This record gives sequence, C-alpha cells and structure tokens, in this order.
Amino acid sequence: MRSLALKLVLAFLAISLVGTALVAVFAGQATASEFGHYTARQNQESVLAQLTAYYEQHGSWIGVENSVSFRGRAGNGRGQGGQGSGGGAALADAAGQIIMGGVGYPRGFQLSAAEQAQGIPIEVDGTAVGLLLVGGELAAGGAGQAEAEFLQQVNRALLWAAVIATAVALFLAVFLARTLTKPLTELTAATRAVAKGDLKQEVNVRSQDELGELAAAFNQMSADLTHARDLRRQMTADIAHDLRTPISVILGHAEALEDGVLPPTPENVHIIFDEAQRLNRLVADLRTLSLAEAGELPLTKRPFNLSALLERTVIAHAPQAQQQGIELKVETETDLPELDIDPDRMARALGNLVGNALRYTPENGRITLCARQIDDHVRLSVRDTGTGIAPDDLPHVFDRFYRGDKSRRRNGDSGSGLGLAIAKSIVEGHNGRIWVESQPDQGTSFYIQLPKRP
Repeated sequence: MRSLALKLVLAFLAISLVGTALVAVFAGQATASEFGHYTARQNQESVLAQLTAYYEQHGSWIGVENSVSFRGRAGNGRGQGGQGSGGGAALADAAGQIIMGGVGYPRGFQLSAAEQAQGIPIEVDGTAVGLLLVGGELAAGGAGQAEAEFLQQVNRALLWAAVIATAVALFLAVFLARTLTKPLTELTAATRAVAKGDLKQEVNVRSQDELGELAAAFNQMSADLTHARDLRRQMTADIAHDLRTPISVILGHAEALEDGVLPPTPENVHIIFDEAQRLNRLVADLRTLSLAEAGELPLTKRPFNLSALLERTVIAHAPQAQQQGIELKVETETDLPELDIDPDRMARALGNLVGNALRYTPENGRITLCARQIDDHVRLSVRDTGTGIAPDDLPHVFDRFYRGDKSRRRNGDSGSGLGLAIAKSIVEGHNGRIWVESQPDQGTSFYIQLPKRP
C-alpha cells in the first residue's frame, strides 16, 4: 500500500462498489414495492369489475360465491371460500353483512360503521350495492408466477448493471489514478535530480489545477535556483577578479620596493595605499550586503529633511562632476516633509546612484536630483542624460557584480559592481522601493520611493 496510485484505485473502486450496491438494493426494493402496489391495484380493479358485472347481470348477490373468485382467498373451491374467514378479500352487501367471508370476517358477520368505512364501495348505476374488503395477498399485490419471474428479471438486470458499473468504475479509477500520479512521479524524479545537484529541471504543466500550479511552482523554483547558482558562480569569479587586481598591484610594488627596482618614493607608496583602500572598500561593501541579506543591517533612523540630503549629495560629488564637465543640480518641492531615515545610509544610497550616473554620462551632460510628494510617499529620483541602459540589462542592474554593456562606460572606472545592490538593500531596509527606467541613448532615471512618517 505504498503506492498512491494503488490507494487511489482502491478508494475509487470501494466508493463505486458501495454506491452501486446501495443503488441496486434500493432500486430492487423500490421496484418490488411499486410492482406490488401495481398488481394490488390491478387485482382490486379486476375483482371490482367481476363483482359489478355479476350484480348488473343478476340483480343480487345470490350465488356470487360460486361465480367469482378472489385471488389469494383461502380454500381452493369456489364454494369453500364463502364460509371461511382467512381469504384475501371479503364481500359485504349494502347493509354491511358479510356475504363471502375472508380477511378475518366470517360469512354472516355484521360490519360496524367504522369497518364499513374501510371497505371499497361497489356501485351499480350510481347506487352502492356492496362493499369489498381487501387484505393479505390481495391488498399487498400477491405475486403469481409471472410476476415473480418479472421481479427476478429486474433483479438480474440490476445485478448485471452493477457488475458493468463496477468494471467501468475500475477502468476510470485506473485512468484517473495514472492521470493524477503521473505529474507527481515526474515531480519526484525532478526533485531527486535537484537534490543531486542538477538544478536545471523542468516538468510538464499538464493542467491548470492544483497539480498544474505545483508543477509551475517547481519550474519557477528550479529556474530561480539555477539563476542563483549562476549568480553565485559569477559573484565568486568577480570577487576573485576584483581582489586579484589590487592585490597584484600591492604585491608587485612591494616586491619592487623590496628588491630596489622602485625607489621608496611617496608616489609609489601612495599607489600601494590606494589599492589597499580599494580592497578595504570592497570588503566593506560585501559586509554591508551580507548584513542586509541577513536582515541585520543597522539603521539609526531619525527625522531628516530630504532637501538637505540631496544638497549634501550634490556637494559631495560636485568636484568630480565639474572635473568631467557634467552639470549636477537639485530640484525639490518647497514643502517636503521630514522622513524617518538613517541619513548616513540614505546618503550612501544616493551617492551610489549619482556615482553610477557620473560613470555613464558624457561631457556636457546633466544629472538632476529631484524630490516630490506623491500621496503618502516621497519619491526621489536621479536622472542623467547618459547613454542609457539596454532593455536586456535593465532587470539585472541591481544584481551584485553585474556587468552590463561595456560600451556604456565612458572611462575605465567601472566601480566595484556593488553600488546599486547596496543602494537597493538600504532602500528596502527603509521599507521603500527602488527601480530604474531607461532607454538606450535617452538617459537613465533611478527612482526611490519612501513612506511618509505616520
């Protein structure tokens, strides 16, 4: 019983057997009961017709016991039934006196008014001439041989119908069980393959029901795992590359200084110091991202004016913008509310966005920092007139170490590749949202949306 398909087949079969048996039993009982009522009505109508015809012909009940027989009466001879009291019917005259005994009434017995009310009136030309009292086999529709054979045929037909229904139910049970378990079998095999390290698995989505949703969810999970694995591998390679470059410079200069190839001048020492700082920044960025992903990024929130935050960001990057010949300006509304933010963390997020814009904005370009209220939020934006971002790169700009189109870089400075990922982590840590909109050769706009103070 470890097989789900076998359990489903047995469950379907048991349900069909119970249902078919109940239907057969109730149908047989209902058929027998209704057939009994039908034969009873037929018998009564036949007896009433005989008695009415006899009275119309003879004008009295004299000799009726020798001419009319009641089906199911006690006794075999016509003359014998008239004296008894155990037959299937009894006949009384208009005054209520028993003429032909039966159903417990002997001949000559005088019926009470209540007993007469239970009889079936016999009328001739609209006048009551007698009463028919039925009971026993006549009232219950006593079955003869023909009727018994009819009921046997009905029961036999019900039995065959039950057998055929059970066979059809078994066939449908096997079919449905296989239909239901086949997607589960495929999912099981795919799951085992994922457990062994083969993450790129996809199962067929055969329906739109719960099993179809499960298959679609598995396919999405497999795709996400594959993407995460590829990102992890790429990140590892990028980290190794970004670490190797400054380490190589530091080691090369240190060895050259030690061997006397390079003189220990302040310029050579400064190169080693700059590369060490670059390493330190990269390690700090990685630590910030790891804290953010673990939900442990510390934020010291306090009410802060966004206009001041934007001005602070512009001042910090003004020398670099001036050196590159790029206009850097701020556009804000006059009545911006204060927000509960960590100004240092948010300044870093904005600084990363501005630094990214400076890399890809050509000379004589423009970078604009804006802030305005939208309903219960405040939206910040950093817009540039740079080369824009290709549509294929847009979904990945916030990925760690993601390298987009190399032609977008206006110089060799590509940064650590973590700035946008850090900005996203900081914004989400403030319960905000960050996204980007861009088209090639039409500039790029980064948006940050933060909730107002309650």
